[in-house]
Amino acid sequence: MSAATKLHKTSWCALRQLQQYRSKASFSASSTSIAKRNELFNQEQKRQRDAVGRIDKIEVRYLGLPEDVTLVMNSNISTPYNCAQHLSEGHCKRSALALIDGSVPWDIHRPLLESCTLQLLNFHVSEPHVVNKAFWRTCSFMLGAALSRAFKPEANLQLHSFPGPNIKSGSFVHDIVLKTRSWEPSKEELRAVSAEMVKLASEDFRIERLDVQQDLAQEMFKDSKYKSEQLPSIAQQTQGRVTLYRLGDHIDISRGPMVASTSFLGKCTISAGHKVGDEGADEAFYRIQGVALPSGFQLNHVAYGILEERSKKVNPARLPNEPFEEQQQLQLS
Repeated sequence: MSAATKLHKTSWCALRQLQQYRSKASFSASSTSIAKRNELFNQEQKRQRDAVGRIDKIEVRYLGLPEDVTLVMNSNISTPYNCAQHLSEGHCKRSALALIDGSVPWDIHRPLLESCTLQLLNFHVSEPHVVNKAFWRTCSFMLGAALSRAFKPEANLQLHSFPGPNIKSGSFVHDIVLKTRSWEPSKEELRAVSAEMVKLASEDFRIERLDVQQDLAQEMFKDSKYKSEQLPSIAQQTQGRVTLYRLGDHIDISRGPMVASTSFLGKCTISAGHKVGDEGADEAFYRIQGVALPSGFQLNHVAYGILEERSKKVNPARLPNEPFEEQQQLQLS
């Protein structure tokens, strides 16, 4: 067989594999389940807003440029983003995360509960660890949405979980289950998922947080085997409450916090997919990994290439097929 024939055969096999697993925009979960989950999310979000009742005023002491200032805001309604609106358009665009009372990371769109000090964090602050961690977590969350878009329903994709962010590991992670034990993602397939990540960033989805009771979370995820199994242990650790996040129509479980919007994702590469264990009769766990930079950050080709190569190594976070009791902290991440 000639070298050209071998190359053609290899390319054709890669294309067939890509067509088998990838879809332009179809989600592996049924559209009915997604719609119902979002309907319940919307209903609970509205119920909580309507239940605020009497509106109490709070004092929010903003610390930062151009100057410190005290803002009078509304308890359980006003968010750090609303505070940024009183400062400037630049504050609204740049602020990825808030810091309350100097120590509590807080989602930009999460209502403030009481009087506090407020710092608005971007990726250029002198101590970026807190906002970088939230960014890494958000990348894992977005990866779940990208994978749901990229796989055809017949692949039987199931999202399992994403471990807590560990920036030193060199990669963000999302663990999945597929109805195949022999998938080895090609470069084309990894590029396809990377493209979905970039598309999510361009769509500038606001990332919404909602705390719900366990019974509602169980109803929302009743069609998800793994989420349903995880919820009781998660709720046990959080007094019966479960924190959900949403971007677009994708909803998942995470303690947060996350950055304000998908638009904070800049250059991104989904670099590897590692089989990490068998599941059931004919399924397997896969760990999907990637690396990304916040929007506006630039690295030369060589430096970014080093990050890409590092991100291909198997992330050492606990595996999804380990006993869930050992993963409780991870599932809350």
